[in-house]
Amino acid sequence: MRIPALAIWATIAVVAAGPAQAQTYGGTAPICLQRWYWGGGETFYCGYSSMAQCHATASGLSATCVTNPYFANAQALRGPAYRQPRRAY
Repeated sequence: MRIPALAIWATIAVVAAGPAQAQTYGGTAPICLQRWYWGGGETFYCGYSSMAQCHATASGLSATCVTNPYFANAQALRGPAYRQPRRAY
């Protein structure tokens, strides 16, 4: 009796959930705005060409600006991944 009841509840839950929208990152802009919402939601909007432009938008919001990990030149914007030590002569 439990298995049919669980199957019915699982079917109802799947049908009632509806479609979900996936988070998308654009690969055409180097800077993204990450914004948090009351209740735990967050979004990314990658449409800024400079940090200053993004910071102006984020001012007064619960948001931060980050480099776009999917941008073609993201490594060049972040700088080298490691620093080579100086040679002792």
